[in-house]
Amino acid sequence: MKLELPRGMRDLDGQELAGINYVKEKFIETARLFNFKVMEPAPLEMLSTLEAKSGSSISNEIYAFTDKGDRKVALRFDLTIGLTRYVVARRDLKMPVKLASFAGVWRYDEPQAGRYRYFHQWDIEVYGPFSQESDAEVIEFIHVFFKKLGLKVSIEVNNRQLIEQFIRFKLGISEEEKILEMFRAVDKVPKKGPQAVLDEYRNSTEPAKLQTLIDLSGIKGTVKDVQSKADIDDLDGWKALVSLMDSLAARKVDNVTLNLGIVRGLDYYSGIVFEVFTSDQGGALVGGGRYDRLTSAFGRQEIGATGAAGGIERIVMALQKQGILKTAERPLVYVVYTADEARSKALEIVSLLRNSGITCDYDILGRALRKQFDDAATKNAAVTIIVAPAETAQGQVTVKSMKDGAESRQEISGLVQAIEKMLP
Repeated sequence: MKLELPRGMRDLDGQELAGINYVKEKFIETARLFNFKVMEPAPLEMLSTLEAKSGSSISNEIYAFTDKGDRKVALRFDLTIGLTRYVVARRDLKMPVKLASFAGVWRYDEPQAGRYRYFHQWDIEVYGPFSQESDAEVIEFIHVFFKKLGLKVSIEVNNRQLIEQFIRFKLGISEEEKILEMFRAVDKVPKKGPQAVLDEYRNSTEPAKLQTLIDLSGIKGTVKDVQSKADIDDLDGWKALVSLMDSLAARKVDNVTLNLGIVRGLDYYSGIVFEVFTSDQGGALVGGGRYDRLTSAFGRQEIGATGAAGGIERIVMALQKQGILKTAERPLVYVVYTADEARSKALEIVSLLRNSGITCDYDILGRALRKQFDDAATKNAAVTIIVAPAETAQGQVTVKSMKDGAESRQEISGLVQAIEKMLP
């Protein structure tokens, strides 16, 4: 029988998992600082719930199937849907609700280098307020989180409401479908380029108006920079964007710039949108924004929603690329014994060290002393403890540093303290 995984799946070895767990540790730490409650939504959803966010065509891009109860279900493709479903169904929750989640998701994408059909995401959401302050809270979280990771990023922010008002009042387009078409066109510009987008939408939009919008989408910089280049001062969406930037300045978030080309492809976004980049990586590490339309679609028009999500594997790759991934394993202490009659005492010492919080191992195969030392070296032990009958009779063991080979006798009664001083 040939043992193989389904296409797009992979096993995570210890090194990969260490990177994921490092990011998770910093994420949970940040969530606690901001008083976000950590939870995980169910991995399996009704297909109709997922379609409420992304339309009926989403079934082609996810793992959707009919279960044994003849129900149409699907594996989660992000965490936002499940968190939002949870909140809108819980009418007993007192607003605002701040949730954080870190878990695996499934997407039926075409596998590529570094991109699989099962991967990990982190997600934060703020439910309740419709104000700019909750948007600022999410962006400040991102700023602090990446600071904890040691990864320098830029956060690029826009307001879809501003772009919609520009289309309505400056370009004179009022039909909802045409407005959405303009959004979709602008969202494709970074990947395809302005001319390719103009050619693609030539028959469905007015080229001159689309060109004006594309020109607007190319404007980036500070509030003053954007204000000097765009005719947007009189739009409410611009005033809201300026208010957000003022709040972020008060929070000392200093890595935020405006980018009028950030619109995010999903049609349910309704206000502030943003993406996070590193200087040496092409795609965004994080995306998010305000999505009041989703809570409304779920039947809770009185609840605002804003949030962000990021792919963990992409963040790990960025950390590795910059050489700042801190996944060093805890130093290992290895216990060897010189004779069978010392084995029982060796096991006592192994348990003593483990119960004291020291990572410890020994040779479970019962091999000769030289083979035990070979195993300790193979496992990169920092310290080896040698248990011999003559020494244990005096309440002592020999402790050897694997770095320089230095040996010393130690009392078993004070062994934990002695080992702790030796470990890096």
